[in-house]
Amino acid sequence: MEKMPYTAELDTLMITTTTTEVMTASAPQTPEIVSSDWRNRLPVMAGEQVVLRELRATDAASLCALLTTAEVSRFISPPPTTVEGFERFIAWTLRQRTAGTYACFAVTLQGFDTAIGIFQIRETEPGFGTGEWGFAIGSQFWGTGVFQQSAELVLQFAFETIGVHRLEARAALKNGRGNGALLKVGAVQEGILRKSFQKDGAYLDQALYAIIDIDWREWRASAAKPPIVH
Repeated sequence: MEKMPYTAELDTLMITTTTTEVMTASAPQTPEIVSSDWRNRLPVMAGEQVVLRELRATDAASLCALLTTAEVSRFISPPPTTVEGFERFIAWTLRQRTAGTYACFAVTLQGFDTAIGIFQIRETEPGFGTGEWGFAIGSQFWGTGVFQQSAELVLQFAFETIGVHRLEARAALKNGRGNGALLKVGAVQEGILRKSFQKDGAYLDQALYAIIDIDWREWRASAAKPPIVH
């Protein structure tokens, strides 16, 4: 999902927040209540290294610091450029989640509560039979296993909680890291979308990837992945 579904023109609400450190240790968190309906509240999902949760207004400062760097934003549509812009983005994600057309998780590390990235899923056909997903993680955490663990949690959420049948993703052909990441979680490249993504005044070719629900279950079984507990 290199082309973000959010644009500033969609903003209708502003939230104020206080600035936080990019990485600050937090006190032990009280377990959050998990809603049975993701449209009311996203579940909290934990892996060995990561915890994924709903975005909060207070995530704006860390996301602005981590996701606006040149290396992270190189192959995605321009993210908000200010903390205030991320505040509006976060408010928009909550409205879209309530509408049942979109979900966005903050990626955090076990023992810390600072958002270091996001994973998004959006509906591309009524009823969420087909969806599209995308992600952005601070470059300091590339190659650490954060993506792999987070992606597996998000895929389980997409296929088992939302009930997606087909999940698509797009990655610029020049984005070797992004293409490799998708292949690691069982995505299949189905074709090339010629000159389909505009970035910095140029049109780039993208690869179209898809994961089908049956393929995902077979991939999990072959990888001997235990069920993930929310």
